[in-house]
Amino acid sequence: MTLRGVRMGREGEISTHSHSHGELCDVGRELYASALRKGRITRSEAAAAPCLADMALLHPDPDDSQWLHPVPPSLALNQLIRPIEQEIHTRRRQAVALADAFEPFMTIHTQDPSATQAITVLEGLSVINAALDRATGECAVELLTIQPGSGRRPETLEKALRRMEPLLDRGITMRTLYQHTARHHPATLAYVERAAPYGLTLRTLEEIVDRLIIVDRKVAFVPARSDRQVALELRHEGLVEYLVGVFEQFWLHGVPWDEEVTYSPAVDGIGGVQRSIARLLVEGHVDEAIARRLGMNVRTCRAHIAKLAATLGSGSRAQLGYLIARSGLLERDN
Repeated sequence: MTLRGVRMGREGEISTHSHSHGELCDVGRELYASALRKGRITRSEAAAAPCLADMALLHPDPDDSQWLHPVPPSLALNQLIRPIEQEIHTRRRQAVALADAFEPFMTIHTQDPSATQAITVLEGLSVINAALDRATGECAVELLTIQPGSGRRPETLEKALRRMEPLLDRGITMRTLYQHTARHHPATLAYVERAAPYGLTLRTLEEIVDRLIIVDRKVAFVPARSDRQVALELRHEGLVEYLVGVFEQFWLHGVPWDEEVTYSPAVDGIGGVQRSIARLLVEGHVDEAIARRLGMNVRTCRAHIAKLAATLGSGSRAQLGYLIARSGLLERDN
C-alpha cells in the first residue's frame, strides 16, 4: 500500500508532511537529490513523497520495474514552467481583448445622476470599515465624529486609535462628541487618555444624534440600520454641509472633556437625568429608545424610571405620564 504524505522517522516514528500542488515537500527534495546523485531510487522510497510523481520528476526503469530514474533538473524545470507561461500568455490576450472591448465606452459620459455616487450604500462591517479606512486615509484637513452611547468596546476603540494616530501625526484637526455617560466608561477613559496628547478634542452632551463621521467636510458616513450592518457614504455637497451644521450646533452646546459636567439641581428629589427621562416618556418613547437617546443601558434607564415613579407616587406607566404632566416638572426646564 502506498502511504501518501507519510514517512517513517527515527525509531519507527511516523510523521506527516504537507504537499502543495506544484511544489516539492521537504521529503521530496531529499529523495530527488538522492536520486540525482545515485541515478535511481526505489518505488518504495518514492512512495513517501507523492509530489515526485505529481511533478513527473521520476520515470520507470525499462528493465526493472522496482527502480525509478530522476528526470534531469533542466528538463523537469522546462516541463513545469511551460504550462505556466502558456497560461500567462492566454491571460494577457484576454486582458487585451477586454481592454479593446471597453475602449469605445470610455468616451461616453452618462447623464444618470446616480453615476456621481452622491449616496453609496455600504453593506457589511468589512465593507463599511474598508470605506472608512479609505476616506480617513485620504483626510487632509479635518475629521468630525459623533459617537453616541455610554462607550464602545475596547477592541473597537483600539481600532479607532490605530486609524486616528496617523491623522494626528499629520496635523489633522479632530473633534469628537460623546455623551456624558461615556465619562464613566473605563475603556473610553483609557482611549481618551491615549488620544488627547495627540491633539484630539472631545466634548460631551446628555443627548446627541446617531453616529456620524465627516471627513474634510466632503464625505460623511451615517448608519442606515439599527444593527449598524448597513451605512450610507454621502458625497452630496448639500447633505454633507447640512450634517456639518448639525455637528457644529451640538458642538456649541457640548461640555469640554476636561470640564466637570454640571447637572441641574434636583427638584423635589428628581435630578436632571430623571427629568430628561420624564420628557422622553411624555413624548411616548419606550425604555429602549430612551436608553439609547441618553447613552445608558436599559437596566439603568428602568432604575431611573422606577425612582421617578416612586417619587411621584405613580402605580402604573399610564399614571406616571399623567403625574409628570401635572407636576409641572418639565416646565421647570424651560
